[in-house]
This record gives sequence, structure tokens and C-alpha cells, in this order.
Amino acid sequence: MSASTTRIQPRKHQPEHWSAHLTPLNLALAAVPLAASVKLAGGSGVWVFVTAGLGIIPLAGYMGKATEALAGRLGPAAGGLLNATFGNAAELIIALMVLSRGPEMFPLVKATITGSVIGNLLLVLGLSIFAGGLRYPEQRFNRTNAGVGATLLAIACAGLIVPTLFFHLYGSRPTEAESHTLTNLSEEIAVVLVAVYGLSLLFTLRTHRHLLGGDDAAAGDELEPHWGVGRALGILLGATAAVAVLSEWLVGAVETAAHAFGMNDVFVGVIVVAVVGNAAEHSTAVLVARRNRMDLAVQVAVGSSIQVALFVAPVLVFASHLMGHPHPLDLHFTLLEVAAIVISVAVVTLVCHDGESNWLEGAMLLAVYLIFALAFYHVPAHPKHADLLQRHERRFLIGFRIEQPARGERAG
Repeated sequence: MSASTTRIQPRKHQPEHWSAHLTPLNLALAAVPLAASVKLAGGSGVWVFVTAGLGIIPLAGYMGKATEALAGRLGPAAGGLLNATFGNAAELIIALMVLSRGPEMFPLVKATITGSVIGNLLLVLGLSIFAGGLRYPEQRFNRTNAGVGATLLAIACAGLIVPTLFFHLYGSRPTEAESHTLTNLSEEIAVVLVAVYGLSLLFTLRTHRHLLGGDDAAAGDELEPHWGVGRALGILLGATAAVAVLSEWLVGAVETAAHAFGMNDVFVGVIVVAVVGNAAEHSTAVLVARRNRMDLAVQVAVGSSIQVALFVAPVLVFASHLMGHPHPLDLHFTLLEVAAIVISVAVVTLVCHDGESNWLEGAMLLAVYLIFALAFYHVPAHPKHADLLQRHERRFLIGFRIEQPARGERAG
């Protein structure tokens, strides 16, 4: 009997082995050599943009899987820190490639940050709640953990609102000294945001780990790939290098693709690039929500937004200084971007405050995301229209009574 069982086991294992390789993630890897072929053959910028974007999606997924495998080997504390550091590596690499092209690309960098935050909060969480709600009438998750995440996001909103208010209070044309003050303020706020992010890691990974609770551990064991340290590290390094190359191609073709598809640069950053960078998280969150693992789904969506707002954005501010840009990146966002982030945080807080979810709440989050997508699509792309939009923003924020004396003082 034992001999017969040993002969049967390889036959049972073989179909599982082949099916494991025929996953959508593996099939999507075909876009990577396709993007390289289009680029090397001198293809049009539109096709380079499309194929590079499709190639980044599976590579980002493999970066996430490799990070999870290494985290499982390193233990809870070191693993959680590794996840917190590399959780949004694909988005960070894309943003760094955009940032390296100079101050003229800063609006696209800020749009990418905005898109990652609202995309995770509204699109990823909305799809997860909606998909899980179609299978389960009501799903529960850790209300305390969601509340901590909402509070951290509120702090991030404050870090974006204050530089934006300073910019508009300076009037239509800030002086060199005023621009320098805004840059210094952004750097100081970036330090505060990174410090808060570090304290949040200490809180969730060390002093108050019990607040995570829920079914995260079970879900993590279920989804974690069974890779060794060497294999996981090799995949992480290889995928990171490939994402860096594809991101360079993607960024280089942004303007051509945006013009061909009739999209403005802000829409490309907020919607298109953000969706590409977060596609792997989309699938993971929806998958675990369909398995009634809402704790993990909420942690993926909210945690990723926290990392972008409190870690990725400040890192980009510091990186701009290291790149030697004449005017470093600041944390002044457009009024529409700030409104999108603030409203997204407020809506998610209302949805998550009771620790329960249903499909209607997911549909409402998706509706808010669609509203903002339409708004960003119709943002004027012409410089004259953009200047007019900024003037309307300033009048909305500070009123004519403040703006007119400010102009009079400069004229005097």
C-alpha cells in the first residue's frame, strides 16, 4: 500500500504544478517582452505606453508576492517593516522616473500621488466591498484598525492642505522668497509625515499589535507564496529592475499617449498611471474580500493609501533635492486634488466607522471615484485655461478682499 501511494503522488502533484503556472499574473508577463520589442523596434509612443503599462502590472504583482514571502521568513516585526517599505515600490519607481525629468513634470508627480491615494481608498476598497457584498450579505472587519488608518489619513490631508493654503495666500505670482518659504515648509511637513508614519509602524507592529486582530494572519498564510529567501530576493530584485526600465519607457511616452487619447496630463497621472501601479493590489484586495477576509482587504486598501501619503510623498520631496532640481518638489497640490483626497478620506471614514460593509457601500465608493475621474478628465489642459482655473481657486480660498490689497502692495 505504501509503495502504491508513493507511485500515485507524483501524478496527483503534476496537474497542480502546471495549473499554478497558468495564472493570469503569469500570462500577463507576456506584455514585458512585447513592450521591449515595441520599444526596440521604434514603435509609436502610444504602443510603448500601452505595452509598458501592461508589463508593469504583473511585475508589480511579483514584487508584492516576493515581499510577502520575505516577510513571512523574517518574522512579524521585520516582515511588517519590509511590507511597509516595499508595499508601494512600483508606484514609487514610476513617480521617481517622472520626477527625474525636471520641474515641468511636477504636476504629473503630484497627480500620481493623488491618484494612488484616492484609487486605493475609492476604487480598490470600493471594488473589494462590492465584490464581497455580492457573495455575503454583510461582512465585518476590525473597526479599531480602520479608525486608526482613517486618523492617519486625516493627518496626511493636513500635510497637503497647509502648503496649498500658503501657495494661494501668496497671490497670483509668488516672489522668489515666498516660493523658497513654500519649499522649506513642504520639507518640514515631509519630515513630520515620515515621523508619523514611523510611529504608526511602531504602534501597529510592536506596541499595539493586538489591534490588528481579525483574520489577517490566516489570510496571509493562505495567500503567501511558498518561496525560499534566495528565490524571493531574486524575484524582488529582478522585478524591481524591470519595473524601473518599463517605467522609464512609460513616462517617456506619456505626453504622446495623452495627446493621442485626448487626455490631459493630470488625468493620466491621477487615473491611468495610478491604476497601472495599483493593479496588483486591486486583484489581491478583491480576491480576499470574495473569501470573506474583509480585514485584510481593508488593510490592503487603507494601508497602501497611508503609505503613499505619509511615506512615498515625503520621499519624493527629499529625492527632488538630491536630484538637484532648481525648484524642488513641494507639497502644494491643486484645489481639485486636495478636495479629492479630503472627500475620499471622509467618505471612507463614514463607510468604515461601524466595522461592517455591504455591496451598496462599495457601489457608493465606486460612484465617488467615477465622479472624480470625470472631473479630472475635464480639467483644462491649455496653459491659459490652467491659469484661469488657478485664479478661480485663489478667489474661492481667500476672496477678493485679501487678493486685491496683496496686489496693491506688490504694485507699490
